[in-house]
Amino acid sequence: MAAPVVPAVFHLRRARDLIDRHFAEPLDLDAMARAAGFSRHHFARGFKEAYGETPGQYLTRRRIERAQDLLRSADLGVTEVCHLVGFSSLGSFSARFSELVGTSPSAYRRVHAERGATPVPGCFAMAWSRPTAISEKPPPPARS
Repeated sequence: MAAPVVPAVFHLRRARDLIDRHFAEPLDLDAMARAAGFSRHHFARGFKEAYGETPGQYLTRRRIERAQDLLRSADLGVTEVCHLVGFSSLGSFSARFSELVGTSPSAYRRVHAERGATPVPGCFAMAWSRPTAISEKPPPPARS
């Protein structure tokens, strides 16, 4: 009896899940490809085919989405948000944010602050968004 064939998308999903869980940490193409069990070049091509964007574009978009959430809901400065979501350069963060959202992070934060939402204190937001180590393994599934 032949072993069941597992579609490549299943393996790519493991890498996408890694990005979703660890977006704030330094992730490179090699780490993502390892999670999928592919070579870096095969992984990059397959990811783009499956999801319509490169792994780097997906990672950046996830970081910006999280930044939008923090800028709307937490009492944190733009620089703090920049570092919390995994950018090391405020200039790169601002450029990518403006490119994807259509406004600067400061203007985005200001518009949402004017709407009167009560922001979460920054210390709580920072504690909730602390990244975990990539090497950390998920708990084993519960046995029934």
